[in-house]
Amino acid sequence: MFVDKAKIYVKAGDGGDGIVSFRREKYVPEGGPAGGDGGRGADIIFRVDEGLRTLLDLRYRRIFKAPRGEKGRNKSQHGANAENMIVSIPPGTVIVDDDTGEVLADLTRHGQQVVVAKGGRGGRGNIRFATPRNPAPELAENGEEGEERYIVLELKVMADVGLVGFPSVGKSTLLSVVSAAKPKIGAYHFTTITPNLGVVGVGEGRSFVMADLPGLIEGAHEGVGLGHEFLRHVERTRVIIHVVDMSGSEGRDPFEDWQKINDELRLYNPVLAERPQVVAANKMDMPESEANLEQFLKQVREVKPDIEVMPISSLTRQGIQELLYRAADLLDQIPDEPEVEEVADLSERKVYSLEKKEDEGFRIVRENDTFIVESAKIDRMMKRMQLNSHEAILKLARTLRYMGVDDELRKRGAVEGTIVRIGDFEFEFVESSSYY
Repeated sequence: MFVDKAKIYVKAGDGGDGIVSFRREKYVPEGGPAGGDGGRGADIIFRVDEGLRTLLDLRYRRIFKAPRGEKGRNKSQHGANAENMIVSIPPGTVIVDDDTGEVLADLTRHGQQVVVAKGGRGGRGNIRFATPRNPAPELAENGEEGEERYIVLELKVMADVGLVGFPSVGKSTLLSVVSAAKPKIGAYHFTTITPNLGVVGVGEGRSFVMADLPGLIEGAHEGVGLGHEFLRHVERTRVIIHVVDMSGSEGRDPFEDWQKINDELRLYNPVLAERPQVVAANKMDMPESEANLEQFLKQVREVKPDIEVMPISSLTRQGIQELLYRAADLLDQIPDEPEVEEVADLSERKVYSLEKKEDEGFRIVRENDTFIVESAKIDRMMKRMQLNSHEAILKLARTLRYMGVDDELRKRGAVEGTIVRIGDFEFEFVESSSYY
């Protein structure tokens, strides 16, 4: 089963929590804080494995959750970092963020990898909060949440030469003749519904990978039929062999077929119009083919004088070897670098955009007698704080005061005892400066 598209959910590991701990050793009076930091959560990494050919494994396992970091330990010991989760994907996979449509990576080589979800940082233990003013803090942080997102994976077949053309023009037969591939062949349209790959040897130690791509129809660039599913695979090929049925079976016009397929390629991706192309004038063993070829050459030369047209017959093997040699020569002239999408730079990406100025603001909404404070910065802080200690509450209160939340609440009419809600927590507004 060939699977070339999959949508999955990834959740990197949360950071481990820091802990509150103190030295309790004989002959060590006033030992001080000794709570260690939590370990870092695991990243989720996609890595190319050249042994894979489809996304089948990801079709049936759609959720990937990485382990979280270990909690901090006493005696100032750091919790262990979680081991990163490696997900193997086939070469030619494009990774797209489902929410934004951003191309995160386009991986084509064995061993290439990208971090698609970063693990959260570990929370700090109370040893990190010790100061001369407060040498024994009872304050620690929770681990940071790991990144999560939905991702769409699209596989574009990695082949040197791609066979394109209308259905039933003989693409599958040609591949079966020149390689050991055994594509399905039948006397009806759309016999091939998934790409078939074959290794073609041309002697002198030269070989290349040829792909029999499913037949295209008019309107494929707009998604008619399975247009987009087929066309995405053409983008990877370095040389296009355009197979045209010269016998004119089913009342078809070879020149019109050639024009329509080229239009579909150009409308889908203008780069494909510049890709080296050889026309394989197939089925030359049929009686009408010679006359049709003569007319075809006259018409095609008027549109594109430099186009190469090579008469072949997959049945009698006429012209097959010459076609393969020509494809190999073209490949020798083209750098062996596949076309790739623009890749997002993930090296500096952070789980949270801590440096964005808009995150520093806040908004206050009144709901009956309750004031609701909304702020990305405060929400992040509260997720990380362990609000089960008096010191943590004081730290939160100081932060609210420095941000100007207290002053804004007073302007909105808050008085002593007014209920203030932040996230899932509710507090009483207190005027006394002793809490700061």
